[in-house]
Amino acid sequence: MRARAVSDSWVFWALLSAVFAAVTAVLAKAGSSNIDPDLATLIRTVVVLVCLLGLVTVGGKWNTSEPLSSRAVLLLLLSGLATGASWVCYFRALKVGEVSKVAPVDKLSVVLVAVFAVVFLRERLSFREWTGIGLVATGVVVLALKR
Repeated sequence: MRARAVSDSWVFWALLSAVFAAVTAVLAKAGSSNIDPDLATLIRTVVVLVCLLGLVTVGGKWNTSEPLSSRAVLLLLLSGLATGASWVCYFRALKVGEVSKVAPVDKLSVVLVAVFAVVFLRERLSFREWTGIGLVATGVVVLALKR
C-alpha cells in the first residue's frame, strides 16, 4: 500500500490556502491604499478570473463527466455572489482599518462556517472541534475590542 502523497491531503491544501490568504491580505492592503475599494476588488477579481480560465483550459476541465444539475449551478451562482459580497466588504474594511486587525476579524467566517455546516449540512462536530472554534471566536472578540 502506498503512502498518501502530501498533495492528496486536505490539510496540505487548507494550509496552503491560509498562506495565500495571508499574502493576499497584506498585498491587498498595500495595493489598494490609494484607490477606491470597489475598483481594487474588480482588479483582483479579473486576475482571479484570468488565472482560473487558464487553469481550466490547460487542464482540459471544460467537460464534466456528468451534466451539471440546475441545483448545483444555482448553489454555485449563489456562492459566487456571496464571494463577491465578501470581497467588496473586505476591501472596504481594509480601506479604513489595519490589515492586522481586519484579516483576523474576517476569519470569524471560520466560526460561522461551523455553525452553518451544523445547521444546513447536518455535520456533527466533536467537543474538541467546538473548543477550537470557540477559541477562534474568542480571539476575534479580543482583536475587535477597542483599547
